[in-house]
Amino acid sequence: MTTFLLIRHAATAAVGKKLSGRTAGVHLNETGQMQAQQLAERLANVPLAAIYSSPLERAVETAEPVAKGHYLETVINKDFIEIDFGEWTNCSFEDLQHQQPFQLFNSFRSCTRIPGGELMLEAQARIVAGLQKLCVQHQNETVAVVSHSDLIKAAIAYYAGIHLDLFQRIEISPASVSIVEVYKETARITLVNGGGL
Repeated sequence: MTTFLLIRHAATAAVGKKLSGRTAGVHLNETGQMQAQQLAERLANVPLAAIYSSPLERAVETAEPVAKGHYLETVINKDFIEIDFGEWTNCSFEDLQHQQPFQLFNSFRSCTRIPGGELMLEAQARIVAGLQKLCVQHQNETVAVVSHSDLIKAAIAYYAGIHLDLFQRIEISPASVSIVEVYKETARITLVNGGGL
């Protein structure tokens, strides 16, 4: 069994306003830096064997205080990078909400490809495959993975047997922790959006 702490990166100026996607140079804001530090304090007594992060700055900056507190190096893993939002990258939610492709993406998530970007099923397969690889490396250990909201929702949906078209019912807030235990024969979700605001 491997225990995963699935951590959403802490707050940036763009959270809730626009789709940063894979844009480089999106850093934690002051609130996010405080959240990352508080997260490290909350996890101080958790026996982490390793911490993995999406390569994007906001994820790495969230992982670093946790890694430092456990004397670990943050391992960058592209399996946990944000969805490729293609043509929607850096668009505001206000601009997108009236566009039919974006409405379809939110109502029929499993089969709507982002223009110039990923299909949600592809992103789900990517994060789950990444987690399953870590199960082999970290048997009977606890591992932290810092990623992004929709990727974490997709992983939880997979292990819970929830269809992707319903995964928006799962809330994943900045700097929140969700816990999934993956066994050879099953999986167990013991926490969703813990500490999320």
